[in-house]
Amino acid sequence: MNTLYYGDNLKILRKYIPDESVDLIYLDPPFNSKRAYNIIFKDKDGKYPPSQIEAFDDTWHWSDETEETMWELSKPPYPAKLYRTLEAFRVALGTSDMMAYLVMMAIRLCELRRVLKRTGSIYLHCDPTASHYLKIIMDQIFGVKNFRNEIVWCYTGPGHSKKDFQRKHDIILRYTKADNYNFNQQYVPYKSGIHVSKKGKVLAYKDTFVESKAEEFEKRGKPVEDWWTDIYTVDRVRSEMLGYPTQKPLALLERIIKASSNEGDVVLDPFCGCGTTVAAAEKLGRKWLGIDITILAINLIEKRLKDHFPNVEFEIKGIPTDVNSARKMASTRQGKFLFEQWFITALGGQPFKSSGGGDSGIDGFMYFRDINGESHSIIISVKGGGYGPGAVRDLKGVIERENAEMGILLALENPSKQTIAEAASAGRYQMPEVSRTYPKIQIFTVEDYFKGIRPDLPDTSETLKRAKREIRESEKPRKLPFE
Repeated sequence: MNTLYYGDNLKILRKYIPDESVDLIYLDPPFNSKRAYNIIFKDKDGKYPPSQIEAFDDTWHWSDETEETMWELSKPPYPAKLYRTLEAFRVALGTSDMMAYLVMMAIRLCELRRVLKRTGSIYLHCDPTASHYLKIIMDQIFGVKNFRNEIVWCYTGPGHSKKDFQRKHDIILRYTKADNYNFNQQYVPYKSGIHVSKKGKVLAYKDTFVESKAEEFEKRGKPVEDWWTDIYTVDRVRSEMLGYPTQKPLALLERIIKASSNEGDVVLDPFCGCGTTVAAAEKLGRKWLGIDITILAINLIEKRLKDHFPNVEFEIKGIPTDVNSARKMASTRQGKFLFEQWFITALGGQPFKSSGGGDSGIDGFMYFRDINGESHSIIISVKGGGYGPGAVRDLKGVIERENAEMGILLALENPSKQTIAEAASAGRYQMPEVSRTYPKIQIFTVEDYFKGIRPDLPDTSETLKRAKREIRESEKPRKLPFE
C-alpha cells in the first residue's frame, strides 16, 4: 500500500519498513544550512501580509541524544569503520553543529541500507556545505566499490554575490547496494549542429561511431551524463510551485526514478517534504513510501496527490485517525500547535502566524470568490481544549476587526448549548447577487471531521495552491506501431 508516514524517519524505518524491501531511495535531507525554512502563505488579493509557518529547522546541535547515537553506532550491527570515521571527524570538527548533523545522517543512512534491496540504488541529494563529508560516510556504509556517480545538477536563478562565484549547483551521490543493480539508460537530444550534421554525418566521436549509423544515433539521442543542465529549478517552472521551501522539480525525480526502478517497484523518500518524489513515483507507476516529520508536509502531500491524481489511493500513518488520537496530539504544549496545523490544513485552510508573534486571534484563513470574482476571507480560530460562548464572542470581534465575511471555530471538544446559541446569534452571510446564505460563525469539531461531515462554506478550494492535474504513464494512450 502506498503510504505516507508522519514522524521521525529513524523510528518509522525501524518500526515499519522490512529488510531489503525497497528498490530505490531518494533523499533530500536538510543540508545543515543553519536556517529555519518556512512555508509562505499569501492572501489571494494582498489584503493580509504573507504568513510564514515554520516547515522545519535546518539547525543541528550536539546534545545528549547525539552522544547516545554515537555510542549506538560504536556497536554491532553498525560497521566499525563507520564509527572510526565519525571519531576522526569529531577530532577535526569537535562537537560542532556539523558533527551533530553527520551523526544524525549516519545512523539513518545505515537504516536505509538495511531496507534497500540487493538490486537497489540510493540517491543522496546534498549541497557543497556537507557533500564531501557525506560521501565519506556513504563510502563506509555502502562501500567504495558501490559508488556509481557524483551527479552535478546545475541551474540558474536569482541571487548575486560580489565576493564569490555564484553557487548554482547541487550534488547528488548515487550508490548501489551491490554489483547487480537496476539501471535504465536514458537519452537526451543532441544539440543541433554539434554532434550530427544535417547530412547525417557524425561531427564528433568519429573514431567510435560509424557514419552509417548517424541517423540512428541522432534519433536515439545522447546518453545522459553525470552533469545535468537541462532541468530547471521550481522557481523557473512556476506551475509546480507550492510554496514549500527546498521544493525540487518533478523532472529531476522523474529522471532518477526512471533510471533506477521499473514499474511496480517500491520508491522510498525518508525526507519527503512537499512530496515531489511520491508524486513522480505515482505518475510513473511505482509503489511508494514517504516519511516526513512535519504535519504541514504530510497534509500538503495529501492535497497535492489528490490534485494530481483524483483517484489516487494511499494510507497515512501517524496523524490523528479518530477523536482520541487527535486529543492525544493536542495534550502537550508542542502538540497544541501541531493540532492547529493538522486541523486547519486537513480542511484546506492556511495556518497563520502574526508577524509580531503575538496572539492576533487568528489561527488561519480560508478564501472564496463571489460570482463577480472578488475574493473574501474566512477567519479560523482553533480550540484544543475547553471553550465557551466567550470564544465565539472573541471570534466575532476578530471578524469585525478584519472586515471578514465569516468565521469558523475548529474545536477538539463538542460545544455546549450556550456556545452553539452564541454562534447562531451571529446570523447568516449572503453571497452577493445570489440567494445562498451561510452561517456567519459556525463551530466545527474533530468528531464532525471523522464522521465525514464538512463545514457549510462556499468553495474554498483555492485557499491552498492547487497542484496541476497529472496523467499517469499507464493512462497515456499507446501509439500503434504504424503511427
